[in-house]
Amino acid sequence: MTALANTADREIIVSRLLNAPIDLVWETWTNPDHIKNWWGPNDFTNTITKMDVIPGGQWKLIMHGPDGTDYDNESIFTEVEKNKKIAYHHFSGHEFMATIQFEERDHQTYLHWQMLFETNEELLRIMALFDINEGLKQNINRLEVYLKQTK
Repeated sequence: MTALANTADREIIVSRLLNAPIDLVWETWTNPDHIKNWWGPNDFTNTITKMDVIPGGQWKLIMHGPDGTDYDNESIFTEVEKNKKIAYHHFSGHEFMATIQFEERDHQTYLHWQMLFETNEELLRIMALFDINEGLKQNINRLEVYLKQTK
């Protein structure tokens, strides 16, 4: 019997119960006309050049920082299960796997977001460059605000 690998030292996880139905949350995640409005930490804007939300599909975007710095991002979607799961491999600048799970709970949506890095050293290297814990929380906060405006 093979033991499951412990990933706690190389992952970031944020979970939140969103006050919005799962269909709306899914739409805001998979439609570039929505996701461009809330993606990223506070004060970032986005230009999405490609977003094919299917297994093997590309996601290319430029995140525009509040200081004017542009951050090119490229990912490949690895799993897409409508209203249940989105997984993608991010490989530009820094590399990680992201898995976002969606669960319907009484007209609300429970969101579980994991960012998994290859090694603890890679996670620590990226954390030294960016406050990704806080950035991920801000990203979900921006999603919540956007969902309230979109309902």
